[in-house]
Amino acid sequence: MTKVKFLVITFLLLNVGLWSGCKTDNIADVNVSMPKHRWSYINKIITVVDIKDHTKTYDLFFKLRHTAAYRYSNIYILFQMKEPGKTRTTRRYEYKLASANGKWLGAGSGDLYTSTLPLLTNYKFPEPGKYTLVIEQSMLDNPLHHISDAGIMLRMRESAN
Repeated sequence: MTKVKFLVITFLLLNVGLWSGCKTDNIADVNVSMPKHRWSYINKIITVVDIKDHTKTYDLFFKLRHTAAYRYSNIYILFQMKEPGKTRTTRRYEYKLASANGKWLGAGSGDLYTSTLPLLTNYKFPEPGKYTLVIEQSMLDNPLHHISDAGIMLRMRESAN
């Protein structure tokens, strides 16, 4: 019985140590799984972020996971941001997902490739408040096949001291 108690206590201490060592400055980290690995125009990634300190700078990322069977070397997306009390702004982005020789640029694990791609870097929100962030695929194919999931990550930059 003491050996079992020792193993349980050791397991708990290791988990506490691992989880307490993880520090993140993410304001939002949203992923949407695509049904049957097909990203349709209607499957928008939407999150609302509450910016309390608009004097800080932030980094905003588009996250994408696709299979090796994805047939393009790039992806086009539409990014929309609605500021508090203002109209929505939309911008189109293109991201390279493969090099000229066809090698995927994202981190691979088996048949799945993960990319974290910058949308806005060192960005200052104009005012505090709730901002709605939306990403949708903007390729000609609808649905876009072999997309596992897509997401949005907003991170506060560390201040330089």
